[in-house]
Amino acid sequence: MSAVADFRCRLCGGGDLYLYYTLGNDGQYRYYKCDHCSLVNYDLSNGVDQSQYTTIFYDPTDDRQKKNLDKDQSFRFIQKNLQKVGELLDIGCGTGRLLHLAKQAGWTVKGMELSSDMAEFVHQRVGVEVQVADFMKMEPDPDDLGRYDLVVLRHVLEHLPDSILAMSKISHLLKPGGCLLLEVPNIEGFTMKWSRTVVKLGLYKRRFTPDYKAGHCNEFSLRSMHYLARHTGFRLVRWETYSMKRMPNWFYNRVHIGNKARALLRRETH
Repeated sequence: MSAVADFRCRLCGGGDLYLYYTLGNDGQYRYYKCDHCSLVNYDLSNGVDQSQYTTIFYDPTDDRQKKNLDKDQSFRFIQKNLQKVGELLDIGCGTGRLLHLAKQAGWTVKGMELSSDMAEFVHQRVGVEVQVADFMKMEPDPDDLGRYDLVVLRHVLEHLPDSILAMSKISHLLKPGGCLLLEVPNIEGFTMKWSRTVVKLGLYKRRFTPDYKAGHCNEFSLRSMHYLARHTGFRLVRWETYSMKRMPNWFYNRVHIGNKARALLRRETH
């Protein structure tokens, strides 16, 4: 197994990528960290399996549904950091809980989903438009260009091989000065670091199912998110980590060592 990658960083184009960690029972899924921008790049030559992220239907209007709590937390973040309502696009909107909350608060909302069944479900339950499309392959409707005050991608960006292209497409959808909310794993979260350390030292061996295949193309940290923002015409306004548990969430919001992160970026106007 090579300690250096035979491909260039998908964020900065740098060639100094060193083996950071592996996944799989035989360590066959290799992740390389870029020394320049800190993006952790998966070696895509072993393939990516997105089928593990199965579509699950549950009521987006049910305030007692536990599966809605992460979207509730995301919307509280939006309310705290954006003072005005406007037009919102949720890419990978799932069951539409965030769309439901935003619509109730006065936002004009639209969703996007790969699954036509999920899109129809959200349309029926929430009463909003959901476009069925592959965001990375579609050409946006001319009416959507420069339309949105806020675009949301919750745990989507890490699944897209080309982050630069994704940001370019999002930029065209946003108004000048519009915002982008990204939620991604924080590859430099404390427990992630600890897990990599104990595996590297041989103190623990993680077991994977026989049919396991890696699902994340890129892994981000604060440093790589700053780089992504700067080089795609955005400014990183806020970065915080979070947990679904109340007390850890309070701590992680202030001390950014949690395994999940929110990044609020603003499109530069010049």
